[in-house]
Amino acid sequence: MPRAAKPAPPADASPLPPGFQAWFAGRGWEPRAHQLDLLALARAGRSALLVAPTGAGKTLAGFLPSLVDLADGGGEGLHTLYISPLKALAVDIARNLEAPIREMGLPVRVETRTGDTSAYKRTRQIERPPDILLTTPEQLALLLAHREAEDLFKGLRRVVLDELHAQVTSKRGELLSLALARLRRLAPDLATVGLSATVREPDQLRRYLVAQGSGADGMADLVVVAGGAPPAIRILDGGGRLPLAGHTAGHAMGAIYDLIRRHRTTLVFVNTRLQAEHVFQALWTINDDGLAIALHHGSLDVSQRRRVEAAMVEGSLRAVVCTATLDLGIDWGDVDLVVNVGAPKGASRLMQRIGRSNHRMDEPSEAYLVPANRFEVLECQAALDAVEAAAQDTPDARPGGLDVLAQHVLGMACAGGFTADDLFAEVRTAAPYAALARADFDAVLDFVATGGYALRAYERYAKILRGPDGLWRVRDGRVAQGYRMNVGTIVESTMIKVRLGRANRTRPGTVLPKGGRVLGEIEEYFAETLTPGDTFLFAGEVLEFQGIQEDAVLVTRARAGTDPKIPSYAGGKFPLSTFLAEGVRGLISDPFEWDRLPPPVVDWLVQQRRRSLLPGRRDLLVETFPRFDRHYLVAYPFEGRLAHQTLGMLLTRRLERARMRPLGFVANDYGLAVWGTRDLTARAADEPDFIGDLFAQDMLGDDLEEWLEESALMKRTFRACAVIAGLIERRFPGQEKTGRQVTVSTDLVYDVLRRHEPGHVLLRAARADAATGLLDLDRLAGLLSRIQGRIVHKPLPRVSPLGVSIMLEIGRERVYGEAADDILAEAEAQLLGEALS
Repeated sequence: MPRAAKPAPPADASPLPPGFQAWFAGRGWEPRAHQLDLLALARAGRSALLVAPTGAGKTLAGFLPSLVDLADGGGEGLHTLYISPLKALAVDIARNLEAPIREMGLPVRVETRTGDTSAYKRTRQIERPPDILLTTPEQLALLLAHREAEDLFKGLRRVVLDELHAQVTSKRGELLSLALARLRRLAPDLATVGLSATVREPDQLRRYLVAQGSGADGMADLVVVAGGAPPAIRILDGGGRLPLAGHTAGHAMGAIYDLIRRHRTTLVFVNTRLQAEHVFQALWTINDDGLAIALHHGSLDVSQRRRVEAAMVEGSLRAVVCTATLDLGIDWGDVDLVVNVGAPKGASRLMQRIGRSNHRMDEPSEAYLVPANRFEVLECQAALDAVEAAAQDTPDARPGGLDVLAQHVLGMACAGGFTADDLFAEVRTAAPYAALARADFDAVLDFVATGGYALRAYERYAKILRGPDGLWRVRDGRVAQGYRMNVGTIVESTMIKVRLGRANRTRPGTVLPKGGRVLGEIEEYFAETLTPGDTFLFAGEVLEFQGIQEDAVLVTRARAGTDPKIPSYAGGKFPLSTFLAEGVRGLISDPFEWDRLPPPVVDWLVQQRRRSLLPGRRDLLVETFPRFDRHYLVAYPFEGRLAHQTLGMLLTRRLERARMRPLGFVANDYGLAVWGTRDLTARAADEPDFIGDLFAQDMLGDDLEEWLEESALMKRTFRACAVIAGLIERRFPGQEKTGRQVTVSTDLVYDVLRRHEPGHVLLRAARADAATGLLDLDRLAGLLSRIQGRIVHKPLPRVSPLGVSIMLEIGRERVYGEAADDILAEAEAQLLGEALS
């Protein structure tokens, strides 16, 4: 990683004022080189990206120039903005800043501004701002939309962006980039600094920090901190039977509990909220020592999460079972162990989590990986290799979304008005929007002003007006209030009822939507992947999807003997990263690497090689075999759950067209299985190109378009875009909409736009989101390109050892309750017995 040139401190100036030198000395510290580097860059008015390992003092490095400048009486009003991706992190940093400010007697006032800040305090912060304000991207957007924004920010000298890698790869990062563009216009001398521990492409972040199109190379300076103690990471031997499938890691709970007993404080990370609940209950059941073990995930009440965080700060907990809510850099020095249950899914995510342990640069972070099944052992080993190579796999920065731009345009109209030419020039200085075409900007502006061609007859969609002076301003106070209550890009998933339809006696073959019994609720996004006739498992029954009617999913009981066609998407929160997928393929294809794997995994691979084949690093192994009265196709792409689920949907369509009568499919991060009633092996023998044609690259053409037309997936992505763009308001005083009300409203608009304005900016935004979201089309396209001419078909008399892990996903869909592990183990034993017979 190259180190950018930077100015040296003036020769006649001390790098630190005497008061700061004394404070460092009083703590027995020496200022680190990168802290002095950032101070020198700040004195030269330069922006910078600091990449440093956890515990290297990144936060102090980011704030040191501000504290030095403020100690010298640097300016009046708001001096420094700190932007955090988490409210809890902003509060934690504010607490940590109090110590140096108090101990050096600095005349510096620090405050936080989050969604929890009172209205009185928010008003006072605009009238009498603090010297340093710690806030979130959403609150910054609200401040910039205020009519006093120009006075508030005109003296701003510095913006500190913490955990920058976690902010820039989402729509939240796009909104923040537009806010930075506005801040640079209001405060032309503004400098920015980004702080990050995990960076794959530093140049992307360097561009994000400075105005684009301003000449030079358009990048901030780069300061990289080398060294730091390498982490001590091991794969935990749970001592019990290592299963072929499942995600509970039940075999290792005793070993995890022993680790908790032997350490001061342990963070036990899992990938989903369901796993968090399961692991917490399992540990609590064997907690014979009465250790203080807590639970922390996003579905818990905010007051409960804050109590857990406070107890962590006090050091009164021995362990916390948590999800990604604690991934980012809250400084808890007493944490001396991290346990990651399940496969890490990404090397960068793993390093982020490991960094929560020992939070000191010169001491190794201690961590254990706990694979829940044998495929996850391979992924964990690939992750260890990635950590040793210091490899990163954070996602690429994405082009700015038009829905986010629409929200920003409305905010700028609330702030007092703008001309189209000036705002377009300003927006193009934001890195995600540097390539924005004027026609796209004008289309967004027209949408905010009229709703677009198909909606301009409806006054409620006209939110801004152009005055005689040429300035675009918000139409009235109600629109401004609606913007303030709906700002942000996080659209929470909603639940929808599952209602059992009743037979319509007057029209045989149809069902009545009203009056049927409610069976429960499922996540709305899962319902929207279904097309009429699909079957799925819910509440212990196989149900047939009829459609979405008003406030519920309408279903009927499937006829006896029907297999559930579509699996649930539980456990798929984090797809396997491309980097780790490549590592897993490499491990499987190279027997010389197997001595690093546990004996049960090696035996499993040896048995696979003996009874079938092992896929090469770039090959796709496709196995076909019969089992009972079904015929199966199992493929091993190793490209992640999202890409495999889309591939499974498209494969079933192709098999239906080929009259192979597919009944369903399942997918996990490593492979997928499709089954039906016709003999796939015989068809492939008669038609040598049959298997290759199934995986032809043209499936991303008409097949994909037809599926998207039939499924409700596009409606789901459109709904999120419509909410972000302000077309549909989730909240307004006394009129808060339920998730279903938002769904009905956006679905009606979606249908109108598809018929009358198919090129509408929100339809384009929705299509772009679908491609990168649930469908993972780029990943799937890469897979299909990679395997052309490299598909290896292996006909088998029965399931292979490797295939058992994929086939067990079918059984897992049917397993619920406390006996789940036992039932899955029985199914595994039966399938493995067949494979090895």
